Amino acid sequence: MEPAAPLLPQKFGTWQMQAAATTGNDASQIDSTHFTELKEDGFNRFSTAKYVRNGSTLDVRALQFVDATGAAAALSLYRGDHAGLQPLSNGQKLGTEAAGGSGELLFRGGNTLVIAKAPGVQASELQALAVTLPKISGPKGMSPLLPTLLPPKGLLPQSLRYALGPASYTATGGVLPTELLGFDKSAEAVTASYAARTGQGILTLLLYPTPEIAGDRGRAVEAWVNGHPGGLGTVKMRREGPLVLMTSGSFPAEEAQQMIENIHLRSEVTWDKKLQPEFHTEVKKTASLLVSIVVLSGILMAAAILLGLFLGGGRAAYRVMRGKSAATEPEFLGLGLERGPVKGLSGHDGPARSQ
Repeated sequence: MEPAAPLLPQKFGTWQMQAAATTGNDASQIDSTHFTELKEDGFNRFSTAKYVRNGSTLDVRALQFVDATGAAAALSLYRGDHAGLQPLSNGQKLGTEAAGGSGELLFRGGNTLVIAKAPGVQASELQALAVTLPKISGPKGMSPLLPTLLPPKGLLPQSLRYALGPASYTATGGVLPTELLGFDKSAEAVTASYAARTGQGILTLLLYPTPEIAGDRGRAVEAWVNGHPGGLGTVKMRREGPLVLMTSGSFPAEEAQQMIENIHLRSEVTWDKKLQPEFHTEVKKTASLLVSIVVLSGILMAAAILLGLFLGGGRAAYRVMRGKSAATEPEFLGLGLERGPVKGLSGHDGPARSQ
């Protein structure tokens, strides 16, 4: 098997790796505190290294996951650990999504999460590093759909949390008991805070593989909420296909109802088959077909000629072997009138009269 591409390059931009990178595939080696959450997110391998430039040092950790959703969940987890990390603004862009603050930058490129620490580090300095990350395509490279369903109005971006398992959901401040949510059935969860008229409300979105699972888990959550009246503030729930929506916190009832009514699941279709070939490819195929037809026609004509020579020559040889001429005289059919009249041609018995 071909070895996996290195997660971190020897050099990017003006930064040079100080020593060989440390690599491994044990989550506890890279983070002994959150290794359970990393496993839930599909942790695959890691690489850590120090880079130097003009006396400055940059610590970089790269964590690779099975797919992009795992990397997104891990980024959400680490953002929750550091309240000072905020989504990049002012037109800054780094990887697929990023957050920074207090000399630390987190960004995700495909299924790889990078954590870089250095005093005063800027997103622009890490653009060259983001380009070198291993690429992933197809469904595994798609960013999670669930966070994109959050309405932007009133959203506090730093509060967005995305989780793929019970440990991650608890660590990121989920408001529901994890045993109700069905993470063992490939559930995804997003929680986010919104500025409401009477404080802050929390919106929870749960996405399941099928509407049947969503209906079952939605009923379980509803039963639990009814058994704890007032414990979560203003609770409004709705299910749409495989999506379950719930509000809690200090939302006014009308505002909460309007929010969940305006969220709709978008259908996204991925196409992993080969695209239609380009025009010049079609021309080559047509030319190849015509050449094949001409060659086949020539072969059939040559076969007909050889068969004719074989049959004709065989017949001539057979006549010569019987003492006859190889060529034959044409034979004609005749009535044999030279032998006399034929009985019955005159219409009566007796000799026919000559005309």
